[in-house]
Amino acid sequence: MNISVEFTLMPLQTDFESPIIDFIIRLRASEFTVIENPLSTQIYGEYDALMLFLSPTIRMSFDNTDHVVLNMKRACSEFYHPWKMINSEQHVADKKQ
Repeated sequence: MNISVEFTLMPLQTDFESPIIDFIIRLRASEFTVIENPLSTQIYGEYDALMLFLSPTIRMSFDNTDHVVLNMKRACSEFYHPWKMINSEQHVADKKQ
């Protein structure tokens, strides 16, 4: 069974970027499909393999950061679809017509 997992890692400290970058680097180094955007990171793969990978990866982030919150959503489906880039100027022009 394939699943989709979405994360938002929120270190509660002044230097919040380093733990986020480290977490994303570990996700990228995996065999799974990883998609990033400014608000969250998604990873896609087979349930058992993905969960075996995620448990120690999340644990490492928790061990390396004193105060951190991780929001995680799991869906029993692989929701990965390449996003279409929208030309915002064209979108505004279309709305005015």
